[in-house]
Amino acid sequence: MAEKLAKLKKSRAYGFVLLGVMLIFFYSVFKILTPGNFGSPENLYSYLQSSIIYSVGGCGLYFIVVMGLFDFAVGSNIVLSSIVGVILSKQFGYAGFVIGCLGCGMLIGLLIGFLYNQLNVPSMIVTVGLMLIFECIAVVAAGGEKQTLDPALRFFSGAPGNMILALLAFALMYFILNYTKIGTYCSAIGSNEFTARNMGINVKKYKLIGFMLLHFFVGIMAILTVSYGTTMTALTGMSTMSRNFQPLMGTFFGVAFKKYGMPITAIVVGEFIISIIFNGFVALGAPTTIQNVVTGAALLVIVTLTARGRKGSVVK
Repeated sequence: MAEKLAKLKKSRAYGFVLLGVMLIFFYSVFKILTPGNFGSPENLYSYLQSSIIYSVGGCGLYFIVVMGLFDFAVGSNIVLSSIVGVILSKQFGYAGFVIGCLGCGMLIGLLIGFLYNQLNVPSMIVTVGLMLIFECIAVVAAGGEKQTLDPALRFFSGAPGNMILALLAFALMYFILNYTKIGTYCSAIGSNEFTARNMGINVKKYKLIGFMLLHFFVGIMAILTVSYGTTMTALTGMSTMSRNFQPLMGTFFGVAFKKYGMPITAIVVGEFIISIIFNGFVALGAPTTIQNVVTGAALLVIVTLTARGRKGSVVK
């Protein structure tokens, strides 16, 4: 009996039930506290629309977080790629918009991965320094002006456009994790880099690939972000840092539920749960600072949970 229970707790079904219980719990708490202005079908659809954007970024972050790496340049890349995409869209339409966002994202990922491998310093230091540089480049590229996406190019601003693009991103992640060596090797590097190297895995190569994949997904996130918000303004002074954390929380859900074989589902549902929590506090009339408290507390709790069983991994 004990053996069956232990096996059940490691099954995918158990993971789905756990996610479902968390979702129902947080929804029920806020629905009870503020039934009039929270949790209607229209509200839930709105929460999903915003959370799906962060889910795409969370999928990209998964490739490096599972290796014990972090990237604080994600927010600055969202801003810079959005601005580049909008600028190119004025000349080349949808092609310029999509290629501009994805191309800028991939180039930034290549640069970050290359510098991380060459400088041999922690990823947090590399990406914080590059974040400041990317913020300045974004200001120059935007010419100090707010960049607005043409109304004729806003197919991805809502359903079905944003859902189609997000589903394609999730399908790409599923393919990479299940039908290529990348997912297996990234997990192996995160579990024990020394052993992975001795097994013949080119660690530097797959870390570079990880950063490139991350920022390709960030390019997709940029498309969805600027389409949803319609404008993008360049920011300096580490102001883009706040854009890093919500997709990162979804990634931690994915890492925590990796043992159940459902990281993508966990990222998507996790981001939806986070969106419910944030909007629940808004419905309660809580000040904006409460959202920051919730963000910090959620990060601490999720990091604590995901750190269990990974005591040998080191953040680099």
